[in-house]
Amino acid sequence: MDDSELFAAAQRLPTKRRPLLGLTILVVEDSRFACEALRLLCLRSGARIRRADCLKSARRHLKEYRPSVVIADVGLPDGSGTELISEISHVSPRVSVILAISGDETKASEALEAGADGFLAKPITSLAAFQQAILSRLPADRQPAGLHELTDETIEPDLLAFRDDMAHAADVLSEDQEGKTLDYLAQFVAGVARSAGDAPLATAAANLAKSRVKGLPVGTETAVLAGMVQERLERKIAI
Repeated sequence: MDDSELFAAAQRLPTKRRPLLGLTILVVEDSRFACEALRLLCLRSGARIRRADCLKSARRHLKEYRPSVVIADVGLPDGSGTELISEISHVSPRVSVILAISGDETKASEALEAGADGFLAKPITSLAAFQQAILSRLPADRQPAGLHELTDETIEPDLLAFRDDMAHAADVLSEDQEGKTLDYLAQFVAGVARSAGDAPLATAAANLAKSRVKGLPVGTETAVLAGMVQERLERKIAI
């Protein structure tokens, strides 16, 4: 290794302000708003981020690259993130840290049973909590030395990313409203609403999910949710 390589390696060593420097984090998340939050958290922490918005994209990425950390949303458009977690938790050499995320905290046990090292409930906005979730689960030989106090900070994603999520929800609503599509829509909107602190939208998504679980007609709940999604799209356009 020549001097320039030594300097480059030194630049990748973690510091107190950037404790995740040198790590590459694959974020598997279909919400632009949630992903923007994670991008900011990675940026503030020094980590490099790669993004996949579905299982297919994540699997394609993992064939080419081996990230240090995988953060996977439990609800994805083409299946459950627990499928991916189960797959990568059994691959050798194993990804150092596998974390599951969801706006539904009841999914924690399912994710941990699938092989996740930890679970983070949305919204994920605390820099210190995010960093600690990763640092505390790194193997001993990858633990940064001398880094004890983590500087806390709360991040706020760009609301344009929230509008992107509403546009995605509107696209889903324009499709055939079959059972699986509605189940995905309910969990997607609920997660986005919780991340954005939009309680009325979260309630509408929860009502749709409850009716689906009970096997009840969902025409009213779907129409209410569609109206709220459209209202938020128009509100953001006006801004």
